[in-house]
Amino acid sequence: MTSKKYEFVPGDEIVIEPGRTVKRIRAIVAIAAFSIAPGDLGGYIETEKSLDHCGNAWVYGNARVCGDAQVYDDAQVSGNAWVCGNARVYGNARVYDDAQVSGNAWVSGNAWVYGNARVSGNAWVSGNAWVSGNAWVYGNARVCGDAQVSGARLIFMASSVGSENGTLTAYTTKDGIIEVTRGCFRGSIDEFLLASERKHDDATHLEYRLLIEVAHSRIARAIKDEQK
Repeated sequence: MTSKKYEFVPGDEIVIEPGRTVKRIRAIVAIAAFSIAPGDLGGYIETEKSLDHCGNAWVYGNARVCGDAQVYDDAQVSGNAWVCGNARVYGNARVYDDAQVSGNAWVSGNAWVYGNARVSGNAWVSGNAWVSGNAWVYGNARVCGDAQVSGARLIFMASSVGSENGTLTAYTTKDGIIEVTRGCFRGSIDEFLLASERKHDDATHLEYRLLIEVAHSRIARAIKDEQK
């Protein structure tokens, strides 16, 4: 039988929606890899399925893990980050917020974050997306749908762009195409450029077109290097 590494703190819980409550955890054994001592408080989880008692995985601060989401191996979820839905965070992955960026990192849906991947700031990883390897999704980036980002060079982000000073994110999908997100938009490069041409003035459209050229060049080169 697996020994437990944490317990719930009586009375310290948060109702996140009707019928759903997350509860604060407290270490009952040392986790030397993360300098956690018995008695140290952790974050909030919904059930013991949320955070595996095996391995070094830990949830810190005000972070929350709920639904059928699972955190295990040596993964860490901290700050004000949320992991929910059917998401999986494992390996040496980290999901955390960033003091320099307002908002909370989110991993939701059927998304998987693993390997040495990082999701931070106000970034969202959702849908059926996979983020792995040494990939880092940060700031206000949005990675969703069938994204498959397996390395730092397979994702491109540009912040404070366009008429709304938003974040443009381009990444690879499981079908091997490059997808773009910007605000509520998600689609292929051609679809994004067509939408931009219809919506924006010439200067803004040129800005997006130049960014897409850089994103395409960087990601296409990375794909070619991986295939060697």
